[in-house]
Amino acid sequence: MIKLYDGGVYLVGGRDIVESGEELTRRTGRTVTPQEGAQGTMAYGILRAHNKSGDMDHLKMRFDSLTSHDITYVGIIQTARASGMKEFPMPYVLTNCHNSLCAVGGTINEDDHRFALSAAHKYGGIYVPANMAVIHSYNREMMAGCGRMILGSDSHTRYGALGTLAVGEGGGELAKQLVGRTYDVARPGVIAIYLTGTPRPGVGPQDVALSIIGKVYANGYVKNKVMEFVGPGIANLPVEYRNGIDVMTTETTCWSSIWETDARTEEYLALHGRPEAYKKLAPADIAYYDGCVYVDLSTIECTIALPMHPSYALPIDELKRNAADILLDCQKRANEQITGAALDLVSKVHDGAVWVDQGIVAGCSGGTFDNVCAVADILRGHSCGNGAFRMSVYPGSMPAAIELMKNGALTDIAAAGAIIRECFCGPCFGAGDTPANGELSIRHTTRNFPNREGSKPGEGQMAGVALMDARSIAATAINGGRLTAATDLDMTYTAPAYHFDRSVYDKRVYNGFGRPEPEHELRMGPNIKDWPELPALSGDLLLQVVSYITDPVTTTDELIPSGETSSYRSNPLRLAEFALSRKDPQYVGRAKAVHAIEAAREQGEALPEAVQRVYEALAKVTPVDPANTVIGSTIYARKPGDGSAREQAASCQRVLGAAANIAGEYATKRYRSNCINWGMAPLLTKEPEKLSLGCWVFVPGLRNAILAGEQQFRAFVVTEDGTVTKTVLTMDPLTVDERQIIADGCLINYYRSH
Repeated sequence: MIKLYDGGVYLVGGRDIVESGEELTRRTGRTVTPQEGAQGTMAYGILRAHNKSGDMDHLKMRFDSLTSHDITYVGIIQTARASGMKEFPMPYVLTNCHNSLCAVGGTINEDDHRFALSAAHKYGGIYVPANMAVIHSYNREMMAGCGRMILGSDSHTRYGALGTLAVGEGGGELAKQLVGRTYDVARPGVIAIYLTGTPRPGVGPQDVALSIIGKVYANGYVKNKVMEFVGPGIANLPVEYRNGIDVMTTETTCWSSIWETDARTEEYLALHGRPEAYKKLAPADIAYYDGCVYVDLSTIECTIALPMHPSYALPIDELKRNAADILLDCQKRANEQITGAALDLVSKVHDGAVWVDQGIVAGCSGGTFDNVCAVADILRGHSCGNGAFRMSVYPGSMPAAIELMKNGALTDIAAAGAIIRECFCGPCFGAGDTPANGELSIRHTTRNFPNREGSKPGEGQMAGVALMDARSIAATAINGGRLTAATDLDMTYTAPAYHFDRSVYDKRVYNGFGRPEPEHELRMGPNIKDWPELPALSGDLLLQVVSYITDPVTTTDELIPSGETSSYRSNPLRLAEFALSRKDPQYVGRAKAVHAIEAAREQGEALPEAVQRVYEALAKVTPVDPANTVIGSTIYARKPGDGSAREQAASCQRVLGAAANIAGEYATKRYRSNCINWGMAPLLTKEPEKLSLGCWVFVPGLRNAILAGEQQFRAFVVTEDGTVTKTVLTMDPLTVDERQIIADGCLINYYRSH
């Protein structure tokens, strides 16, 4: 059972949920206001310790360490270099777990790795070589600690189960930390995730996570808030089980997460050679939460999240009972999201079962030691078969893989016909183990967004991914691809002890923190390019809507696809060619056309006749000054930015000449922050029907209004026939620095001039 409380609650003694102040007074004899009780959360204490503003409602935070992988660190370091960085002021972990294959685009992936190693020497960083560990496994093993805060440029930066408040953000926020600035945010709300009971054998962390996501995603219950895990059920979960739930909190759209710590946490940190990183974390005797998710772990069932979102979750047994109808509905929904080839799920129902083609257990969510041991228990002595179904397992780190070699788990998995892969995040974002056209893959990874499996619908290639726990994937594997819940098996899980040996890290990881080598030369491969010059915001702004997206949600994967595009993320202009390529293939051409108009205007050339007509229409209703008005592109989307923290979802638009986004709402704080850091005004509209593809939007006085802290802007929409319609655009509150960043045109410009 999962229950959402309608309002705020008090937690008394870490165990009793009290729904009102009156009831609290009756039960305890104490009167505690919500404002006072909020200070009793674990999150409040950690935020207070890292806040530099002195104002707990308006936080300015410095983090204990940073982390990035090889599709984000080049851009971040380039941004920080251009902004005046001389050395890394805190530990900065650079992992190489995304572009590890080095198989696409010539040498450029490995060129990025060489750049990172040289940057670790020059600026004093920590370099984790390719295939040594996925980003979050390394940070759990070597960096997380109770009461710490870690900022990462991967959206799944979550180490709450180890007492670390970790945040996944766009690269601009890491660049701010690298140049000594703060992470500025209004204090987030905190939601209690109250765990009770014990999961049944065969129910894994992904089952728990997907069940929670299914309850809270669509209604935004935890959006941009901290999920604080409390309750007696925590003690019944091994730490790796907690890690597996915790890393998936990103898919709820929460801001961060934190868990109570206990003897198991202490044992985990001591096992990893860092006993000093432990301290007891628990809410105060009376703590107030803005909401509560009550989770009875004993009722959680083996769960599947159907394409194309982790929130499309339901019990596997429920799917099997009504497979044809459920998969038909899912198929229709998925095909409304994609352009090009169609997804066929109905054909997976035959011979009295649902059949899948591939099973993957990988990365920060699936490739944990405990998960892989459970897979080995199920596969031991069985066969994956020699039919179409196949399976691969990716351990999360080399220390874990070595221990799995020693205890025989990898041998048992390989003997069953599954393939053992390197420590690599690829299947999570569409690189590695790509299914064939028309196939359905079940994966214990973090996401199943469109094209995360490597599809190219525009070229007739379409596959689908459903998320499941490693245990049910293994159960399906021994049945040759017949969808099977792990609870259907009569199993005894061995749960072997884990022994961590860091010697492989000592031999291969370069740790230069605190020892920068300023004279060390950066290794710049031919694909590593500096950011182009970006203009400041003008007094007035004229925008053309070059993409109009009405989907309920637009993911960052749709704004800038993953997969092969990852190789070009060190080259801003070349990467921009892929922007919206699988959602709106005409976007890049339209954006470039507007950008060319602005470039010509800057050179003093005459405006095209079509733009002149726009100004003529506007002049009838409002003063215009074409010579001093930047012309930029924009997109309209109902809810853009769900998913990844990748800043390129915004920067690609910006280098193509975008000056703003217009949305009904922004799916995540991190995407909105990316827009701000790249100089694009994150505008909102309640009248999307007044906009259309190709229309022009004139916003007079926008620069001064933003700098003055205004949140409402009059605007004029001009359609192709010259009709002018008034509308109002709004913007959620900005910090003083954020206002200036937008006015200056981007974060780099801001640091150059301030």
